[in-house]
Amino acid sequence: MREIVLIDISGRDRPGITMALTEVLGRYDVTILDIGQSVIHNTLALGLLVELPEGAAGCPVFRELLFSAHELGLDLRFTPIAAEAYEDWVREQGQARHIVTLLGREIRAEHIARVSEVVARFGLNIEQITRLSGRVSRRVDEGVDRGAGADADAGAGAAGSGRGRREQHASIQLWLRGQVTDISALHASFLRLGQGLDVDIAIQEDDIFRRNRRLVCFDMDSTLIQTEVIDELAAAAGVGAQVAAITESAMCGELDFSESFRRRMALLEGLEESVLEGIAQRLPITEGAERLIRSLKQLGYRIAILSGGFTYFAEHLQRRLGIDYVYANRLEFEDGRLTGKVSGPIVDGARKAELLRELAVREGIRLEQVIAVGDGANDLPMLSIAGLGIAFHAKPLVKEQARHAITTVGLDGILYLLGMRDRDLEVLLRGT
Repeated sequence: MREIVLIDISGRDRPGITMALTEVLGRYDVTILDIGQSVIHNTLALGLLVELPEGAAGCPVFRELLFSAHELGLDLRFTPIAAEAYEDWVREQGQARHIVTLLGREIRAEHIARVSEVVARFGLNIEQITRLSGRVSRRVDEGVDRGAGADADAGAGAAGSGRGRREQHASIQLWLRGQVTDISALHASFLRLGQGLDVDIAIQEDDIFRRNRRLVCFDMDSTLIQTEVIDELAAAAGVGAQVAAITESAMCGELDFSESFRRRMALLEGLEESVLEGIAQRLPITEGAERLIRSLKQLGYRIAILSGGFTYFAEHLQRRLGIDYVYANRLEFEDGRLTGKVSGPIVDGARKAELLRELAVREGIRLEQVIAVGDGANDLPMLSIAGLGIAFHAKPLVKEQARHAITTVGLDGILYLLGMRDRDLEVLLRGT
């Protein structure tokens, strides 16, 4: 077997380094078996796994590399690789890989240390770490924005009006190597750790579907908007306390959704239709929702609302946000007042899952290519069948049963779970 050597190169980054070094290797007909490079704050780390040609002496090429590196102000290290060690490395390429996404308002050393501890405890190894969020200014001058990513997010305010800087995000992505024997236990460990550290930690298999999602299905109330519309209607009708209590029981899984829905609707009988328009205009859009949807629409995603709420309000969001599909409950009116009933079947958890499947068929995609996002127990059926099911600022029961959860940031945190970087998104959204 030909001689295989790992070349580690480090030093201050500058244009032309890769060209200069590979030109030296090229003159000796060296084969590149693997290459990897990263630059952190203008400091380069470059690795080359090379195979020397048959019968070639290593000294001349290494000597010339050292001279070239010295001229460039670089440090070089050469490590011979045994034949069996190389073949072991080759055999590993068929193994599944997993990606851990760490997400919060900021990432501290303790977060990475504790995540790494879990990774090691499960017998996994970190192969690569990448920052997804934008560079963050550390200036503290009055009026200087320290938010990651410089783009403005319309509707980030409590009432979803005006334009303002989005909240700071920090996200890194870790590639893991090794066999995951109990993915549920690993999910649970990361969930507990994230709750203790006030960060979100998601683990996904790094497969072709992760890089090829095509459809996103959102719950509406307390997901796309920061309220439960039925509670707003109840407050207007003077039955807020009664309806809120029923809503909380349903979202926590203590009460069947359809039954709770009928009870709440009955309390709204007689409410004037004119009240609904005012509520629709004041719907508080969730932080990051508009940035997320604009980004996904630019990338060709289809967007759906699958809601146990009402079409009256979902269609308002459809017009505002550019939603493709809306499925919710249609309110009945008589003489300009609510009858306390809805027309058609109630959109409960089972119906949401059924609709998600139907939309996947209509779009000609697999369930693995669907993202589902919700906060309540009635969202669990659709979260469980989607390729990426996300419990967003959800009740404890929902976070425990969902495979992924976002609690610390807005809806645009989902972009990091898709492996997207702030710098790419800023270019994507420029001018939209």
